[in-house]
Amino acid sequence: MKYSYGLLASCLYAIARAQSTSTQTCSTTLAPKNAAPSVASGWDVKVVATGLTSPRGIIFDSSGHLLVVQRNTGIVSLPLTDDGGSCVRAGKPIVVIKDKTLNHGIELSSDGKTLYASSADIVYAWDYDAANSKNTSEPRQIVTGMATSDHTTRTLLVSKQVDDLLLVSRGSTSNLDLEAEDINTGRSQIKAFNLTNATGAYDFNTKGLRLGWGLRNSVGVAEEPLTGGIWSVENSVDEMERDGKNIHTDNPGEEMNFHGYLNGTEYAPQGQNYGYPSCFAAWNVSTIPQNAGIEVGTQFAIGEQNSTVNDTICQKERIPPRLTFQAHQAPLDLKFNANGSTAFVTFHGSWDRAAPVGYKLSVVTFANGSPLEPSNSTTAAVDIVANQDNSKCPDACFRPVGLAWDSKGRLFMSSDATGEVYVITRADGSGANAVQPSSTTASPTATGTATGTGAAAASSTKPGAGVREKVQWWVFAACMVLGLLV
Repeated sequence: MKYSYGLLASCLYAIARAQSTSTQTCSTTLAPKNAAPSVASGWDVKVVATGLTSPRGIIFDSSGHLLVVQRNTGIVSLPLTDDGGSCVRAGKPIVVIKDKTLNHGIELSSDGKTLYASSADIVYAWDYDAANSKNTSEPRQIVTGMATSDHTTRTLLVSKQVDDLLLVSRGSTSNLDLEAEDINTGRSQIKAFNLTNATGAYDFNTKGLRLGWGLRNSVGVAEEPLTGGIWSVENSVDEMERDGKNIHTDNPGEEMNFHGYLNGTEYAPQGQNYGYPSCFAAWNVSTIPQNAGIEVGTQFAIGEQNSTVNDTICQKERIPPRLTFQAHQAPLDLKFNANGSTAFVTFHGSWDRAAPVGYKLSVVTFANGSPLEPSNSTTAAVDIVANQDNSKCPDACFRPVGLAWDSKGRLFMSSDATGEVYVITRADGSGANAVQPSSTTASPTATGTATGTGAAAASSTKPGAGVREKVQWWVFAACMVLGLLV
């Protein structure tokens, strides 16, 4: 009898475990435009919306509507039908703002009553009625003077730790913008602007608190929730050469950079130079000429070294990245979960590489306000959603762009190339907000949701996983027998 009770307990545990890792089934689902995403074990991904026009930045308003920037079109609100977990469907888009100059950036004030969005040149603000998905005022200019011919996104972030501070990220005007060496151009910089004391529009070049410069195109910007630290992810240079050798396939790496705090915590390097357009982070050291003393993440000089552009200056006078990622993956957004243990990063995908890379959503583990992995790590980013076959990218792939949390801890992700929005949850439909990343991976089903049995990327399976699966099936078999005997 004791044996039977013990086995019964094991049965209940095994059933509970199976339920926690099985994918939620919805009464109605939308099929992805291309092949179903590959999804890591323990996660679920479903399509929420289709048919959008190049969706970029996304954010939830206080009424639970998903606001979406459609590049060169404007902003729409998506009302959602929520059947729980990953079973979410978007209704007909409601036009909030028609403006063909808006291309990426979107934010809301802390009280949800002011909507911010950006063109290549200007940050605008509108009074906003969330209940009716409606702007209720003419646009006001908040920040101006940012026009460039390239890298035209202007990412926006309202601090949650310091009232009425708006961060704006401005990229370079070309792949290798030599004029960005001049700090007074305002190019390739992240700045913060005080919305409370504003008497008119700020000029980006001359006003604001500079958090960093020498940042080629830091599209993803986020505030770590525990310490208030400001982080960004950087799209680094294309077609790189070093001492006459083209090394662009695997160098330089994309970057995750730290910019200090807005809440008064001291950080001496705040506002300093991160290297662009002269210094870049190494990824594949073996392909870099004169690579003595260089490791992953080390800053090194582009082109021919001279008295003003050389490795010594790069390593002693420029701020290195906290983490470095594989070259050309194009990180476009960065969001932390509520407890600060995990950073989610969208990688839009490469164009400057024979074998495509990126096209995925990855997670980076944080502890005490900083990445857990060392700065020379090559494994800090763990993939949770990816395309099945990158050889088909970019033409037949989803391309992740923006991320947004809803009030239930579910993560939403836009894909501009396919006009889609996805929702990411745990496999049982619970929110993704409180979880930490796992290296165990899974493959998709034909409907675009994960079954929890295959591979999303090149991450390794945890030791002992196969043994646990065998034990689980043995327990199920024993449960069947037990059902006949007791």
